[in-house]
This record gives sequence, C-alpha cells and structure tokens, in this order.
Amino acid sequence: MVMGEDNSDRHEVSLWASKIPMLGKIADHHWFVIDDCGQQSRWEVWQTANAICNDVGESWDHLHKDLLPPTQGVGNGVAYQLKSWTGSEAHYLIERIRQTPEQYPWCSKYRYWPGPNSNTYVQWVLLGQYNLGRKGLGKHYCRLAGRAHV
Repeated sequence: MVMGEDNSDRHEVSLWASKIPMLGKIADHHWFVIDDCGQQSRWEVWQTANAICNDVGESWDHLHKDLLPPTQGVGNGVAYQLKSWTGSEAHYLIERIRQTPEQYPWCSKYRYWPGPNSNTYVQWVLLGQYNLGRKGLGKHYCRLAGRAHV
C-alpha cells in the first residue's frame, strides 16, 4: 500500500440471498459476504450447529463463517446479491459482523419460525440500515424477543 492511499474501496460487505429448498416461493436464506482487500468470508446462521465442512471455516453453534463458498446458493437455485456497502458503511459492518460470535444473542438457538434463524441474524446485524423483504421470514424476531435495537 502506498503511503496516504485511500484503501476504503477495497472493503465491501454484500448481502446475498437464495431460495430455501421446498419453501422458495415464500422464504429466502440471507447471508453476508465480507470482501476485505480481496479476502472473502461468508457469515450466516444455519439450522445445523457446528457444521464445519471439510475442516474449512469456523462455527459458533448456529453461526458460521465460511460454511459454504461466498456466493453459493442453498440448494434451490442460484444465489443473488441484494445490496452492497463500501467505505465507512462497510468498515462498520465488517467490525459488527466479526464481533457477532461474542455479541449475537442467539448463536445457540435456531427455529425456522418465528426465529431466530438466518434472517434474524442478518436483520440484527443491519440494525435497520436495510430491511429484508417479505421472504425474510424470521426478520422480526428481534422485535418479538424485545431486542429491536441491540
């Protein structure tokens, strides 16, 4: 890196989604991909706890880092990107996501409905910066559990 070079454009957080198998018409699975100077990592909550694949990634009960490749769908079609953040917004989200193993209140709990689930996690991280659409089942769990602004 050159002294004084602005490196903010080399950090990005993107929000991805994929249709959930058998429920794809009504529900999507959401996750984050962090691109930190070319190093990508995928962060999500999964229904299976501690589901490390091929000794790759890390798990904190239902919270996973790099369980799957960054943009791989979850078995019901291709994944698609919904939103991306760069600059100071990306820096904030990167730090927030990296702190979730210690701060996300439902790492050890998973329920399809009403949550907490993958969509609960994403909405909790975003703190209202972006609201998941109607297929984000479980996105309202934070509010139901009395933790709307954690």
